[in-house]
Amino acid sequence: MISFPPPSRLKKSTTTVKPNLHQIRSDFPILSQKVYGKDIVYFDNAATTQKPKQVIEAILNFYSNTNSNIHRGVHYLSEKSTEAYENARKTVQAYIGAKHLHEIVFTAGTTAGINAVAFSFGERFVKADDEILITHMEHHANIVPWQMLAERKGAKLKVAPINQNGELILDELEKLFTPKTKILAISQVSNSLGTVNPIKEIIQIAHDKGIPVLVDGAQAIQHGKVDVQDLNADFYVFSGHKIYGPTGIGVLYGKEKWLEQMPPYQGGGDMIKHVTFEKTTYNELPFKFEAGTINYVGAVGLDAAIEYVESIGLEFIESYEKELLTYATEKLLRIDGLRIFGTAKNKIAVTSFLLEGIHQFDVGMVLDKMGIAVRTGTHCTEPIMTFFGIDGTVRPSYAFYNTFEEIDQLAEALVKIKVMFG
Repeated sequence: MISFPPPSRLKKSTTTVKPNLHQIRSDFPILSQKVYGKDIVYFDNAATTQKPKQVIEAILNFYSNTNSNIHRGVHYLSEKSTEAYENARKTVQAYIGAKHLHEIVFTAGTTAGINAVAFSFGERFVKADDEILITHMEHHANIVPWQMLAERKGAKLKVAPINQNGELILDELEKLFTPKTKILAISQVSNSLGTVNPIKEIIQIAHDKGIPVLVDGAQAIQHGKVDVQDLNADFYVFSGHKIYGPTGIGVLYGKEKWLEQMPPYQGGGDMIKHVTFEKTTYNELPFKFEAGTINYVGAVGLDAAIEYVESIGLEFIESYEKELLTYATEKLLRIDGLRIFGTAKNKIAVTSFLLEGIHQFDVGMVLDKMGIAVRTGTHCTEPIMTFFGIDGTVRPSYAFYNTFEEIDQLAEALVKIKVMFG
């Protein structure tokens, strides 16, 4: 299970088993290009990861040789397409440790999965004066759908606080649970701070009070092992494009007992058994929640992405990215006037920062001209920025195809930017 213990103070990689980093980088065609005449340094992995050729080729091969709409045809191509789609569901089930295959629902991404639960769970279980609990570190995608539910139902949204390190205050979270609390929705990892929440412990606290938990796993799924049964999560959502797969595909895991009771959130083809003008009966799980033509090609790409990640090795990914984080943190903090936001003891490889006296957009634009891609702004976490009294940060985020030398380039570029802005 993903745990991310605090790293040792390492300068360079000391991982015992080291996949060939040159070979890994050669798997990602986009990393070989130049921007503004410079080799690209891609540090925007928290927004989306790049795609290995194995994923690109799987999608190209599928479109070239297999493509046909799923579940609806008796001909050869439709049957092959359906088989590939359902095999992808099996791959996801195994990857996250779901008990039942029908607990895996394909969606358009994390946002779609959260909205599905907010609507369907909310329709069945939330009423006026009930309470929905989230935290101060949530992405907008795990705030707005619950606000919409609260407004629709006349319920109340409650927010658990964080401290100056960007860590959830567990004692305060626990105090917010009441008999009216219907669900806790929480990110496993903060996209803007990198904080890794003790999610298993939090789920246990909620379950002791009879409260189900939705986990936003968008920033966790690509960094280490996730086992939904070990976590005992009621719902778990993530996006394919965060784990080196294609965009437009995601996963909603839900425990069978909840999915069976929840009404579908979309109506259309494939989610029905029978339709008359008087009455429609719904399909069995998971198809009840997969209305219309799902992005089945995206599912095939996600299957290939998971296979690729497993070929690299989750143990290596977690260890190496921790070393990148430690190295980047030490390099950046040597720069006068640089402040990192998100200093939790347990975090992923994200170093959101500001340079004193220089706007984050200016830093990001100049870095771009130096061939270095970072994210700037609020990162869809405006409440976090408000908490720290800032209007955004520069966010380099690192992946297992990044190198220590690229971090050196970032640090050198930031020193030049300081001189440039005087």
